[in-house]
Amino acid sequence: MHPSPSTVARGRSKAAVVFRVTAGNFLEQFDFFLFGFYATQIANVFFPSGSEFASLMMTFAVFGAGFLMRPLGAIVLGAYIDDVGRRKGLIVTLSIMASGTILIAFVPGYATIGLLAPALVLVGRLLQGFSAGAELGGVSVYLAEMATPGRKGFFTSWQSASQQVAIVVAAGLGFGLHEWQNATTIAAWGWRLPFFVGCMIVPFIFLLRRNLEETQEFKARRHRPSMREVFQTLGQNWAVVLAGMMLVAMTTASFYLITVYAPTFGKTVLHLSTADSLLVTLCVAVSNFVWLPIGGALSDRIGRRPLLTGMTILNIATAYPALSLLAHAPSFLNMLLVLLWLSFMYGLYNGAMVVALTEVMPAQVRVAGFSLAYSLATAVFGGFTPAISTALIHMTGDKAAPGYWMSFAAACALVSTFALYRRRATTLSPAH
Repeated sequence: MHPSPSTVARGRSKAAVVFRVTAGNFLEQFDFFLFGFYATQIANVFFPSGSEFASLMMTFAVFGAGFLMRPLGAIVLGAYIDDVGRRKGLIVTLSIMASGTILIAFVPGYATIGLLAPALVLVGRLLQGFSAGAELGGVSVYLAEMATPGRKGFFTSWQSASQQVAIVVAAGLGFGLHEWQNATTIAAWGWRLPFFVGCMIVPFIFLLRRNLEETQEFKARRHRPSMREVFQTLGQNWAVVLAGMMLVAMTTASFYLITVYAPTFGKTVLHLSTADSLLVTLCVAVSNFVWLPIGGALSDRIGRRPLLTGMTILNIATAYPALSLLAHAPSFLNMLLVLLWLSFMYGLYNGAMVVALTEVMPAQVRVAGFSLAYSLATAVFGGFTPAISTALIHMTGDKAAPGYWMSFAAACALVSTFALYRRRATTLSPAH
């Protein structure tokens, strides 16, 4: 049997909505990844130092500072979105993100304006972090609320999948840049070109978001809580938010290690070429893009808990051994194979995790609760993964030391999975 014209039209309509809402998420992640991709160049331009380690650590500290703003953005902007609606809120988050991006793209270097340069870069990162605090939650909840029954996991997984497209584009631009320009030109000003591309697509994404419709679930809600009520409900459900943060731990630590930190790891630790490191990152992003919807769809079929439990245990058992293998035999092929393995575990886990997090949060504070849990996890586990990885390698002399950090984050997620699903019969919604 062929699908009816009305079914095809509904499918196209849903696809168009997914594209519109995730386009802004793409921009946000695109800009975040660029900062990680060009950490070495940014360190030299804005944070010059006699020590490469000190310069890189200052850069990653500013990168991490953006994540410290996420919980604040999650509470303030998340409560705003729960109050005024998903559509209006997502336009506001996009505006703030665009401001931070434009600032970073155009700030002159330390050699030109002195200490004002790193200060302005920090402001740009803080604006990006404040926006990101509610962006992921707003997009995830929007997708969950517009999903067709029984396919919530599949639809919600496209929030994370859009991030992978951002990595592919960012890594592709970086790879092309290193093919067309010499290292001196890239270090001087060429690294800014991908940031300019991000600025150029801002107006297009604004147009897409203006055409979004509010979700039917939000419009049908009789009582829309004030921001004060949102804060009160969050306070009453602090244990759920904390458990949600632990649930996200494996996602953020894995994600930022295999995407943002990977190019720097490949260049400075494994001593592979910049082009090779970016090419591996591009392949990992494609792998993530494939596994995320599969993870979401699989969680619709077998349930969230089996997938969450299985992937965390697998990560605890294999993360360090895989990175140890790579550290002892560094090559393009080995880096690709190891990171593809980590990508497989991340993709299946996160495909189930994002929708699970929307389901465990009270409906009246769904965006704020999701955003706060995700932002706390990103601030504690994810955003500082590059800095922690760099420090662990420096302190231990073990190039595979980031594997310890990944396993610790996975163990936190495993404990949280057991805790959340033990409570679901009384407090939380079931997975289906």
